[in-house]
Amino acid sequence: MTYKILHYINQFFAGIGGEDKADFEPKLVAGAVGPGAQLDKLLDGKARICATYVCGDNYFAEHTDAVLADFKKALDEYRPDIIIAGPSFYAGRYGFACGHVIRLAHETLGIPGVAGMNFESPAVEMFRDEMYIVKTGNSARAIKPALEDMAKLAEKLLEKRELGSAAEENYFHRHIRNNFFREENGGKRAVEMLLKKMKGEPFTSEYLQAIPEKVAVAKAVGDLSKATVALLNTGGIVPAGNPDKIESSSATKYGVYPLDGAERLEPGAVISIHGGYDTSFANADPNRIVPVDVMRGLEKEGVIGKLHEYYYTTAGTGASLLNGEAFGRGIAETLSKAGVDAAIMVST
Repeated sequence: MTYKILHYINQFFAGIGGEDKADFEPKLVAGAVGPGAQLDKLLDGKARICATYVCGDNYFAEHTDAVLADFKKALDEYRPDIIIAGPSFYAGRYGFACGHVIRLAHETLGIPGVAGMNFESPAVEMFRDEMYIVKTGNSARAIKPALEDMAKLAEKLLEKRELGSAAEENYFHRHIRNNFFREENGGKRAVEMLLKKMKGEPFTSEYLQAIPEKVAVAKAVGDLSKATVALLNTGGIVPAGNPDKIESSSATKYGVYPLDGAERLEPGAVISIHGGYDTSFANADPNRIVPVDVMRGLEKEGVIGKLHEYYYTTAGTGASLLNGEAFGRGIAETLSKAGVDAAIMVST
């Protein structure tokens, strides 16, 4: 028996284009496309991609319900045995789409799904409890091992073979715990782990518990008409020439730039160095990302007390969690010292 796979990929991996084609409308193609060809080879006739569903990242995000309704038609037409989505690596919108199509397939046909994502992808925490998400590198450079792990896991799921632990199969833990017997009792295993820890040797705990960071909700601004408000953005808006050399992807720094009383940001004087979206609209009017013009209007109307005379910027695409946390703490400390009452974070 040859199992049937429906594969979901975005416009980039379908070879259609990058951000300039992110509005690509859904298209169902018979057979394997892009990375699907390698998946077919890895599955070696045990399963094959019967069809590939292609959709632009922006289009999916902006028309989610409509795309899912269309994807359901593909499910009804092909009746696949499993969904493979991606790999999407750290891409947020792509991961969002992968999770949604796998969820729909399970709800509609009761079939499993396999995605591939980097731990930085926000879709991991959104969907890890519902599906198998293979751990990948952060970019298409890591596509070979990602596809190998995804194909291996998909084959086991299709053949209903017993899976190893999440660590053994290289997928994100789904917060499911199974009981089983060990030859050595718990006391002996605990002492062995303790001795390894004391010696600085590697060991793996038998009880892994994720402890999410808890961020307290800030108190509401008492009187906005007297408040100083700052503008922050992850859209990469910097002075022309990018004086701080902020990276267009995987940024390791952020910039702080004065407004000097400007009523608006002028095209050409500032630019976007972001590598994850079509920057032509931001460069044509940088106030789309850092809305100085709107904030000045609110300032004059008395809606806010005043606009903070500096704006803060970095490029969000590919930014590591550790760097992001460091940026947030650094900016928050600066704003606190400057007496800023509220901040607006603008994304893309």
